[in-house]
Amino acid sequence: MDENNKAYAMLTAFLDERKLRKTPERYAILEAVCSFNGHFTLQELSDRMEEQHFRVSRATLYNTMLLFEKIPLVVNHRFAQHAVYESTSLSLNHCHQICKVCGKVTELSAQPLEEAFATLKTKRFHKESFSIEIHGICSACYAKMNRKKKTNHKKEK
Repeated sequence: MDENNKAYAMLTAFLDERKLRKTPERYAILEAVCSFNGHFTLQELSDRMEEQHFRVSRATLYNTMLLFEKIPLVVNHRFAQHAVYESTSLSLNHCHQICKVCGKVTELSAQPLEEAFATLKTKRFHKESFSIEIHGICSACYAKMNRKKKTNHKKEK
């Protein structure tokens, strides 16, 4: 079963279990969520819905994303500047590097961490996933800062 069909089945089962309505909006939003390859904002999701000629209110998007987090079909990352979502079909476990200068967020391979997480012993706690944020300066901002330093150093001489 491909990831889109799996997500569709998870949503249907969740709605059936809780006797919630299976609205066309929920399934259209799910389709749009599955079309992203990585992080997306609520505004980007809204834009994608409009591209698909399916207009929904901001409140509907927000409430549906809260529902999708419970299933879990999406994970909500709250980075310093804004909140972004990501489909859990990519993985529940995340390792992000975040630039303190420009705010750029990139995802790192978490394979070694996933292996360590799998063997991690917890006390009276059922672990499900992890999310790690590494804060620093991206290579583009670092290079820009070094160019400025060199320029300022030359001016001082």
